[in-house]
Amino acid sequence: MDKKSKMQSEKHLTGTLVLSVFTAVLGFFQYGYSLGVINAPQKVIEAHYGRVLGIAPLDRHATNASGEDGTVPVTEPWGGTEGTLAPPADTGEDLASSPHILTMYWSLSVSVFAVGGMVSSFTVGWIGDRLGRVKAMLVVNVLSIVGNLLMGLAKFGPSHMLIIAGRAITGLYCGLSSGLVPMYVSEVSPTALRGALGTLHQLAIVTGILISQVLGLDFLLGNDELWPLLLGLSGVAALLQFFLLLLCPESPRYLYIKLGKVEEAKKSLKRLRGNCDPMKEIAEMEKEKQEAASEKKVSIRQLFTSLKYRQAVIVALMVQISQQFSGINAIFYYSTNIFERAGVDQPVYATIGVGVVNTVFTVISVFLVEKAGRRSLFLAGLMGMLISAVAMTVGLALLSQFAWMSYVSMVAIFLFVIFFEVGPGPIPWFIVAELFSQGPRPAAIAVAGFCNWACNFIVGMCFQYIADLCGPYVFVIFAALLLVFFLFAYLKVPETKGKSFEEIAAVFRRKKFLAKAMTELEDLQSSEKA
Repeated sequence: MDKKSKMQSEKHLTGTLVLSVFTAVLGFFQYGYSLGVINAPQKVIEAHYGRVLGIAPLDRHATNASGEDGTVPVTEPWGGTEGTLAPPADTGEDLASSPHILTMYWSLSVSVFAVGGMVSSFTVGWIGDRLGRVKAMLVVNVLSIVGNLLMGLAKFGPSHMLIIAGRAITGLYCGLSSGLVPMYVSEVSPTALRGALGTLHQLAIVTGILISQVLGLDFLLGNDELWPLLLGLSGVAALLQFFLLLLCPESPRYLYIKLGKVEEAKKSLKRLRGNCDPMKEIAEMEKEKQEAASEKKVSIRQLFTSLKYRQAVIVALMVQISQQFSGINAIFYYSTNIFERAGVDQPVYATIGVGVVNTVFTVISVFLVEKAGRRSLFLAGLMGMLISAVAMTVGLALLSQFAWMSYVSMVAIFLFVIFFEVGPGPIPWFIVAELFSQGPRPAAIAVAGFCNWACNFIVGMCFQYIADLCGPYVFVIFAALLLVFFLFAYLKVPETKGKSFEEIAAVFRRKKFLAKAMTELEDLQSSEKA
């Protein structure tokens, strides 16, 4: 029976399905590239900001974070005095404020990307239903192209403003894409492959991060001459996605349930599934359509006010919060500085090593997620990250006393990333689409996307300042949060592996019934004692 079902799954993996999923997740590749590209050339860009703003010597030779060919000083995240970007001779007040101005512009350059994502994420449901999944992805690519052009032309104007504007517009694109892509992939994927194909979102992200880190080496694009090209290069992926989307079929679920176009939905299914009989999936869509018709269109307000969706909404928000507040973006954004603190001579290469490990274990998670299940992997990942965060804190705190503690910190960083990619990395991107049926799904994805981007912004904007304040103990905060997330996931997150949307909804109904029954039982016992 297992062999038969496996063969059936393999038959569903057609060329058109592979093309459609690959094309869609190019949006997440751009998200990953934008996330990682700002890290490696940090010192080059900060030095350029200093020259533009008149708070750094114009004759200082800039290099990227690898520190080769000299070092351009930068504010250290643990308050070190070595490497503070020296302002020109001026008043004492200017001397004191210059590093803070650079820190402000740098933090804004990093985190404004998430502001764009927050703003646009709320429109995901509207644009996805209005234009359809494929057309919506086509249209929003314009934002990516414009944003990357602004960053690519940063040297021809006020670079700090062009970079901030370019990253904000690119963030608008990524906010829309991070909702549209999981929606499309979950709707075109057969149930047996939904989890494995869903993890490709995260694989695309980490691949984008890795490529941005490699290209960010100072002898490639991460130097004072070519860094604008480095920042704007993901526009190439936007153009590729635009043309490939013209070859992709529309989501059959969207065609059947939203538009009522039965024949077009069948044609789309045949393109995606090959010679498989589409009637089983059509019957499932019909059942879902009837349920969606009975519950009408669900707005974001109704999503929060209706008791029917409350548990699913809480789970959807918490998995997004746990992904971002786990501390992983602190490593992605500031990994070079963390490795410098750990005593690595060429920290940019260690950062690339993190990217390689990131990618390898994301590939492994593609195969694990349908075997081990979403819930168990999510729990294992959170616990592993918790232990790694504690080890990282111990290593950084005792580094001044024991030189070998630098190895403890480095191993902890790599383990932290590995456990992230086992569960908390890929699973939140697609589990939200699995938790909701067609009616509330667009609103739920929009809310979850906003939550993810808001947390991303908070981490990107605040981590540098929190690191200055807490020093090597900064990851204690993340360790405490990881413990909370683990306990919540253990108690509340359901297993969605191999289940239809209706079966998952039934799990929440059972949990709600059990919780109500337990409450009534406790009330009864209390009244009897009284």
